[in-house]
Amino acid sequence: MNKRDYYEVLGVSKGASADEIKKAFRRKAVELYPDKEGGDDRQRVLI
Repeated sequence: MNKRDYYEVLGVSKGASADEIKKAFRRKAVELYPDKEGGDDRQRVLI
């Protein structure tokens, strides 16, 4: 089983502060958020 380097995924160094990690996490969450482009209202009803 491969283990992921979460620091690399977030784009921060291993010596990053908690604030840097928090900012990087939020940036990545916004980047990957599935509904940031609007989306289809019909699909929202199904969820």
